[in-house]
Amino acid sequence: MAAAATPQQGTPVGLALVRDAEVLGAEPFFHEFIAGIERVLVPLGVPVLLQVVATVAQAVERMRAWAQYGQVQGVILIDLLPGDERVALVKELGLPCVVIGDPETADGLPTVWTQDEVAMRDVVGELVAAGHTHLGHVAGPAPMAHTIIRRRTFERAAAEHGVRTTSFDGDYSEAAGVRAVAALAALEQRPTALVFDNDVMALGALHEAGRLGLAVPADLSLVAWDDSALCQLAVPPLSAVSHDVQELGELVGYRLADALSGAPAGIVRAAPARLIVRGSSR
Repeated sequence: MAAAATPQQGTPVGLALVRDAEVLGAEPFFHEFIAGIERVLVPLGVPVLLQVVATVAQAVERMRAWAQYGQVQGVILIDLLPGDERVALVKELGLPCVVIGDPETADGLPTVWTQDEVAMRDVVGELVAAGHTHLGHVAGPAPMAHTIIRRRTFERAAAEHGVRTTSFDGDYSEAAGVRAVAALAALEQRPTALVFDNDVMALGALHEAGRLGLAVPADLSLVAWDDSALCQLAVPPLSAVSHDVQELGELVGYRLADALSGAPAGIVRAAPARLIVRGSSR
């Protein structure tokens, strides 16, 4: 892959993020993540150009335009799908990049992976140890590779422990958390603990549980993914799968700086997230 000998000062790296703008505005993760990347790249004279788009096709179109007009010197790929066309595209365009996700989706590109499967196994084990025999998972967008990994690991780990599972689809929005708890409340045999793929869905679930008269954690334990101030300030505070998101962003920034300088591709495995137990779970 072609790469500059050193990062070009003043020319940004691009992140074409496929997200609903309303969901992104409520989700703390990307604000902290980009802050971490900028902490590394801005002192090198490399800003981050964020473009929020609605579909993968729009992300592809945006990345092609960036390359055509020389608007970026590299890109960040996140929330990839299995066999994602964006991976082939950056290779075709010769753009230095870093993939945040499962190395299997990156097809040899420089990768930073948060080992979601390790964290999910730990969460299931902790909930089973606390006495739960029926667990629920409220997933993020179903096509995303890391959503598939989390759900698959959740179901396999639960089966190994001999406990039941119920899965709910979500989209990272507060409304998805509300829908999951409303659906759960209608079940005759319902999970006593729910694991969510982000913090905003868990907050929606907490509010809906209160509205329906379900006591948290006496009737229902809640665990969010990606700890945030929103989790810590909730009543009760939300247990969360926690890692330092700004530190993750810094790690991505260093790998991207390496890629811009022509360093060989490689895989960096970030430390797995760990469960922080607070008042929302038993």
